Parts: sequence; C-alpha cells; structure tokens
Amino acid sequence: MDIKVVITGLGVISPNGIGKNNFVSAIKSGKSGIKKITRFDASEYPVKIAGEVNDFEPTTFIDRKDTKLISRTAQFCYAGTKLAIEDADLKIMNEDPYRVGIIFGTSTGGQEIHEQQLENFYKKGISSISPFSPISINYNSAVGYTAAQLKIKGPNLTVSTGCTSGLNSICLGFDFIRNNKADIIIAGGADCPILPFTFNAFCSARVLSKRNGNPETTSRPFDKERSGYVLSEGAGIVVLENYEHAIRRNANIYGEILGYGITNDGYSLLGMEPEGKEVVESIKLTLENAGIKEVDYICAHGSSSVVADKRETKSIKEVFGEKAYSIPISSIKSMIGQPLSSAGCLQLITALIAINENFIPPTINYEYPDPECDLDYVPNKYREVKVNTALINSFGMGGNNVSIIVGKSNGRKYINHSN
Repeated sequence: MDIKVVITGLGVISPNGIGKNNFVSAIKSGKSGIKKITRFDASEYPVKIAGEVNDFEPTTFIDRKDTKLISRTAQFCYAGTKLAIEDADLKIMNEDPYRVGIIFGTSTGGQEIHEQQLENFYKKGISSISPFSPISINYNSAVGYTAAQLKIKGPNLTVSTGCTSGLNSICLGFDFIRNNKADIIIAGGADCPILPFTFNAFCSARVLSKRNGNPETTSRPFDKERSGYVLSEGAGIVVLENYEHAIRRNANIYGEILGYGITNDGYSLLGMEPEGKEVVESIKLTLENAGIKEVDYICAHGSSSVVADKRETKSIKEVFGEKAYSIPISSIKSMIGQPLSSAGCLQLITALIAINENFIPPTINYEYPDPECDLDYVPNKYREVKVNTALINSFGMGGNNVSIIVGKSNGRKYINHSN
C-alpha cells in the first residue's frame, strides 16, 4: 500500500509576519511587507526597496553565542524549524532519530558571512578572517546546525536550484517518506539576500523593479504595469510526516501531498524559456502523479516579472483549457516580494491555509489588466471559497520548474487557531 505523506507543522518567517498566525492575518488582509531598505545604505542603488524581516530577533530561537557562528539564512532555517515543530506539537526527543530527517533549500547560503569576511580580508588582511568562516559559509550549515541542536540523525541534504530550492526540498522529503526511508522530514527553504554586494548583483542583472516611490505597491504580479520583482528574505519550513505515524500521535493534519512534477527548460542559463513549454509539462506531470485532472486553486509563482507572469498564465491555459478561466489564482509575492528559496515553501503554506480556512488570499496591487494575463487573479481582496485541492508553481534560475499539489486529508483535521 502506498504511504501517504501529510503536513503537520508550519513555520513561517516572512516580511509581513513571523509565525503562522501572523502570516495568515497578513495574507488575508493583503498586508505588504515591502519597504525602504534599512539593512544598509541603498541611496546610490537604482533599487532602494526590499522585503526585509525587520522584527526577527535570533536570540528568541538561538543561543546568543551561536548567532555569531551561523549566518542569518541558517538562523532563519532553525527558527522556522522550531516554529514548525511547535506547531506540529512534535516531541522530537521521543522519535527514533534515524527516522527523522532534514532537507533545506537555499540559493545564497551563508552569503552574509561571505560578504563580511571578504570586507575584513581586503581592509585588514589575512589575519582578520574568522576560523569559523568555512563552516558558516557552507550551504549545508543550516542542516548541520539544526541536526546538531535537535539530535536528528536521519537523512540530511541541502538543495540549491535557485528559487525552486525550497519546494524541491519538500519534494525530496516526500520521496523519502513515500519510500519508507523516514517517518518525518523537516523540509523547506530560506534565503537572506538583502546584503550590499548580493543585492547589487540583482540590481545589475536588471530583474528588479525600480518603482521606489511607494514600496508597498511595487510588486504587482500579472498587472499590466509590472516592471520586475522585489527581492526579499524569508523562510518557510514544514513538517512532513507519514500519515499513519501522524495518526498514531494524534497530530493535526493540514493536508496531504498528492503529487509533484519537476522539469527543466533546457533552454539557457541566462533566461527562462518564454513560451512555458516545460512549465506545462511540470504541471501535467503533477496532475498525473496526483491522479486528478482539476484543482480548486493555484498559488502561482507570480513574481511580477514581465516574462514569467505571462508564460505562467499561458501555461495554465495550455494545461486546463477553458477551465483555466474559472480557477482562482493568486500570488503572495504581491505582498512578500521574491524571497528566493523560501518562496515556494511559503506558497505551499499559503495553499494549505486556503484549504483549511476556506479563503484565497488576494493578489494585491492589481490595477491594470494585461490582455496577455487574463485569468482570475483574485484581485486586491481575499475571497471566501471552499478549496479541496491546490496547485503550487515555482520556477528558478537555470530553468528549473516545480509544481506540487496538496489536498485535504482524510485524517484528523487542522484546527483553526488564527482567530
């Protein structure tokens, strides 16, 4: 018999809210987390706005001495893990440590430490470099730190596939449990690219919107006036669990992963294939894997990119035909910007919230319809609707495309604590 994989815990660190309940409130009300940059002086940059998590206090989750050892990205991963485990009411110490695993995704890893140490190197010379730098910069440091703190000894991996890294991590976690290699996988992604050099690199790539005047209205997925995405930071971590294991410990269940699909454009390292042919294939593979033909909601990649939004719309129409016009679609990136590896995970969490709380968050800042983006994007105000199944799309640099479908579980239901 196939092993069902369910989600029992959610950990959120987002520009518009830390923790599940704050995030639910923010996405329901259409609250934007995009503001003027405060992490460094951006006065000479062409882009001066970002999605910063300004209310994150690492010592809430991490011993003060360790905050200097691990990067902000690793801090986000560990904090998100603690939030997800608490939300799942999971007692890790009671589990077989070899049946629990960790899989995190990141695009930039310990770039914060890298930038700091390079500055020291050029200003102060070779004797100024911290001996902990190789550990802190390492992409696997978030997994290693979390495993050490929680005494987790099962499968552990770090994935780096651009913006799809987090959702790819969840797909891998699904496979580990489905193949009976683990009972529990903590999976997700985090990135903290709001750093002087890293942010400037994105500016130089000319992928960010330069609408600096009113930050909250800059990210506008599918809107005709969209002009690029807004870079942000964040983390989305989930507890994946064998369904039978979750039932035995009387866990609340948010939903079940029904299937996923992964493709690559095979097109160019410098840009995405504009027609979305492989996006179509990833969605079709997901539907086939899930054994369904329709979904009730699409939590879109919707990054506010001129090309990406158009090709995602075209792909959805190619897959679902005329029915595409009746499927509600929304993009939370209108509120949180583009937090790279955490984006797909935060979308997955959003889809699970939609399934359990029967509302679809809005795509805010949708003012001017684009003839080439002509679907139902749930503009500007949340919508109360029953959702049984949801499709999540995520696309990344290097042409990686990931789609995943979650649905209601037949087990114990999630209890709404957000009110």
